[in-house]
Amino acid sequence: MKMTCKRIPVPAAIVALALAATGPAAHGVEKLITVGGEATVAVVPDVAVIRIGVTSQGKTAHEASEANAKQIVAVLGAIRQSGIDERDVQTSRLSLQPQYDPNKGGTARLTGFLVTNQLTVKIRDIGALPDILDRAIAAGANEMSGIEFMVSQQSRLLDQARGEAIADARRKAELYAQAAGAKLGHVLQIIDESASSPVPLKQAFRAGAVPVAPGEQVLRVAVTVSYELAP
Repeated sequence: MKMTCKRIPVPAAIVALALAATGPAAHGVEKLITVGGEATVAVVPDVAVIRIGVTSQGKTAHEASEANAKQIVAVLGAIRQSGIDERDVQTSRLSLQPQYDPNKGGTARLTGFLVTNQLTVKIRDIGALPDILDRAIAAGANEMSGIEFMVSQQSRLLDQARGEAIADARRKAELYAQAAGAKLGHVLQIIDESASSPVPLKQAFRAGAVPVAPGEQVLRVAVTVSYELAP
């Protein structure tokens, strides 16, 4: 899993060198400084979740259901032969819908039925995703409604960014304190203001007719830290 770490400067650090009515000042602290710190971790996702299935038509509900069952069994077999564990495959949608003649001149006429059976598949080896898609399509999958990329070690990576965000805040606070002729004291308050956001795609896989681009995710941690100021 490729990982790069970088810091993005906060546009405007909040600096306070006066009494406050609430927060740390409410506990008798006369002078404090409050700054923002931020850190990011850019990482290529290593897990994918796809929603893929089969839509079948028939003149009767039984005919449509029978055709769909035959195709979905073949698709399931192809997915499992690709090395996907049973716990990572789940039926997420099963529907039966009547189809009518769109004739506007009179009463709608029933023309058949449409059956959709959709699977949610978790792929833990993202490099195998294109091959799995190709196999499923070759086995009869003709419907796909979404794909999601995830980072399996997100908590560990965020913990790394949290430490860097605190260090970023302290660096700024020390600069302000030195410029004001003061010294940094104890930490009085830490507020987590984190969020995660995607960035443009940077990597693509291609197998047969199925191109897949997992891209890169940026995990962001932002904090606001208040320090006591000493003369």
